[in-house]
Amino acid sequence: MSAASELAIQELLLSGPTGEAVDAFIEAHDFPIREGPHTTFVFRGEATSVLLGHWLFGTAAAREMERVPDSDLWFLTLDLPAESRVEYRFQRVRGADAEWILDPLNERTVRDPFGVWSVCHGEGYQRPEWTEEDPQVGRGELSVTHVRSRAFGTRAVSVYTPFGFRNRRRYPLLVVLDGEDYLRHAACRTVLDNLIHRREIPPLIAAFVTPEKRIREYADNPAHAEFLTSELVSHLQAEFPIRLRPDDRGLVGAGLGAVAALTAAWRYPGFFGKLLLSSGSFTFTDAGPSTRTALLDPVVDFVNAYRADPRRVSRRVFVSCGIYEPLIYENRSLVPLLRESGMEVRYIEAPDGHNWENWRDRLRVGLSWLFPGPLWLYYR
Repeated sequence: MSAASELAIQELLLSGPTGEAVDAFIEAHDFPIREGPHTTFVFRGEATSVLLGHWLFGTAAAREMERVPDSDLWFLTLDLPAESRVEYRFQRVRGADAEWILDPLNERTVRDPFGVWSVCHGEGYQRPEWTEEDPQVGRGELSVTHVRSRAFGTRAVSVYTPFGFRNRRRYPLLVVLDGEDYLRHAACRTVLDNLIHRREIPPLIAAFVTPEKRIREYADNPAHAEFLTSELVSHLQAEFPIRLRPDDRGLVGAGLGAVAALTAAWRYPGFFGKLLLSSGSFTFTDAGPSTRTALLDPVVDFVNAYRADPRRVSRRVFVSCGIYEPLIYENRSLVPLLRESGMEVRYIEAPDGHNWENWRDRLRVGLSWLFPGPLWLYYR
């Protein structure tokens, strides 16, 4: 525990903490308490025990908090590197009952497809300003087109066209898997607006594709790979002025979506000249048994096969992963194989977990490296 927070807790211990003393402690601090690399989480409330649940790989998934004797105050101190982000909840246990709750002392929250989480920002973290809407930046348009698929029927796809779009010019294409989540939880439309306005990437068209049965479609499904290449892109090229070279086509995926992106590139090598893979679920068993569900067996089989025979499936691949997520080992293991195959690879680790804001915060460096605009040299 850091000196300042430890001193405050010790003062409570020595004073025989009354309700007034605890009130004063709560009033005197912002929570969680950040002091350099030390972060103290605090919960106040009656409970048998309180646990901190988080996505920090390398530590227990839920850490038990310590109670200040004779009080309803609980605390736990963790060391977090600078600029970290941690999404968490408290598990309050009262007798036989247990419930997961947000941190009542922390107003900072984030929503993802699985609910709402409290968020702790380590020393120095700030949300990147290029992820925020800027009234001075022209907004691209979103429209919906309907793509017919032999395997999936008719699928609605949201298509982004940049501010100042003209039918007489041709644009690069970015295909984004889990598209609605990228729009809703990773501010992808705003990010594209800002990066294009700043000339960090060129004006481009983006297709946001959302699966209906995610695991079935993304777990090395040949029908999904065919949909992306033979059906979706062909439809978009007929409807929009899109460049035809593979080097002007990019494919984006996160988690299992990153697996779907890599397997599509594996089945149709060279079709997508650029891949952006965030926190890929690249589970393998050639170095030991997998703990993943049997539904992901096709993923394991694919990654095992790729590790045995790495191939050049694209020209450039950007890979990122959070250091606080269980997938960090799998991603670190994959990167050398991608490089050995002859592809250009850029790999970045972030002090974050398996979540949409981590993937949002990596979009600038990833997209500007894959699709460099006139100002790209600034970031080299």
